[in-house]
Amino acid sequence: MGFGSRQIFVFSGPVVFIIVKKILSANGCPESAAHVGGTAAWMCVWWFSEALNFGITALIPLLMFPAGGVCGAGDVARHYTDSIIFLFFGGFMLAFAIEKWGLHHRLSLGILSVIGGKPMGILFGVMLCAFLLSNWISNTATTIMLFGAVSALLEELSAYVKTNKQKFEAGILMGLAFAATIGGMATPIGTPPNMFFFNLYQSHYGAQGEMNFLEWMKTGLPVSTIIFLFTFGVLYTFFTHNVSVQITEKSFFNKKRKELGQWKREEMMVGIIFIFCILAWVFRSDITLGSFTLKGWQNLHPVLKKTDDSTVAIVAALLLFTLPSQQKGKHLLEWEDARKIRYDIILMFGSGFALAYGFETSRLNDWISGRIVYLKNLHPFFIVLMLCLVVTIISEFASNIASVQLCLPLLMPLHKELGLHPLFLMIPVTLASSVGFILPVATAANTIVFGTGKIKMRDMVKTGWILDLFCILSIAVICYLRLS
Repeated sequence: MGFGSRQIFVFSGPVVFIIVKKILSANGCPESAAHVGGTAAWMCVWWFSEALNFGITALIPLLMFPAGGVCGAGDVARHYTDSIIFLFFGGFMLAFAIEKWGLHHRLSLGILSVIGGKPMGILFGVMLCAFLLSNWISNTATTIMLFGAVSALLEELSAYVKTNKQKFEAGILMGLAFAATIGGMATPIGTPPNMFFFNLYQSHYGAQGEMNFLEWMKTGLPVSTIIFLFTFGVLYTFFTHNVSVQITEKSFFNKKRKELGQWKREEMMVGIIFIFCILAWVFRSDITLGSFTLKGWQNLHPVLKKTDDSTVAIVAALLLFTLPSQQKGKHLLEWEDARKIRYDIILMFGSGFALAYGFETSRLNDWISGRIVYLKNLHPFFIVLMLCLVVTIISEFASNIASVQLCLPLLMPLHKELGLHPLFLMIPVTLASSVGFILPVATAANTIVFGTGKIKMRDMVKTGWILDLFCILSIAVICYLRLS
């Protein structure tokens, strides 16, 4: 986007704010609610166009909500320091440590040495590694961590690929990005929209039943697994089916893995902390299996009831910053390593919570829900299908966190009008916000692999629209069957 185009979008934001506010007011919307609606529209323009950095757009509620009498400056500012922000921070620290000490190389080559050297096995190995990692780390972090290993892998294989080399490389790279995005759907902390949903649900509907790791995975894991397998099938058919690679032995990857040498102490320590996080997140709340209930560690002592998933992440971060490495005077992580963190994304998280607070405080949610009661006439399945379609279209042009931050607050009062449980609407929308396989700008993972120049736009578009449609249908069907 050129400078002139960016400036047009910059000035369009306040203009859209004024227009939307006047339209809402003219249709009977209360003044403060119309102000919040206009602010949300302004943020939409800047988010979707990326006229300014996400972090700059995230500051708008801090200015506009007090100026419009929606709430005090202190009230809106508190939402920028929600505990989930620190869950995100701890997750980034863990990702930095895994990358710093090369654990991602060992993990990826370990999987590939099991899968083998055939085109199908290589594609599946790369995708499986990205899928499993992104269950616990954001798709962006996963793609960045594995990108070097996959690029090195493609370089190593270059001399052995005899036919359709471009398609082979494009398929592997898209497999990396797409699997990283899909894997994030499986767990509550796999992608920012899931974490945003968790906080929003617990703060507003926690009394209706806690949403924990296991409950999410009962829906998220089947959805992500089915989409993962379908995506693998599409990429294999389009890109690696007719590729000839002169490597058939798993020994190729065993050799590469052996070249890494013995596990370094730092790798083992980071790996132990990584496993600790996974176990602590999964077993925080009670797990009920029929008549048997496994008591979660959070319920073992009254003090522990005050903790949440962010507590686990911060414990992991503190361990990484305090445990010594073999480098003299150095720890597993130093603050210099943490300077890579995306503070603009953290601010964006906060702005989403602030925006949701503005919708609730101004009662804009209630006003909107009263205008869309016609959905009562639709079958619940088609309501979910329609919501998934709309959110997927939005997420192709905006970040997944921006999409879910804008859509979830609108659904919070709607479930009452439709007589549906809030999860019936909120979970499908959260999952659909992670769908975005058509455009390079749809996700950071897409952008990273597209930037190699090895993927043609038509290849990504051709593959992406098939995957988007399948995702919409899969999410709608599974969520309807699981939550209705």
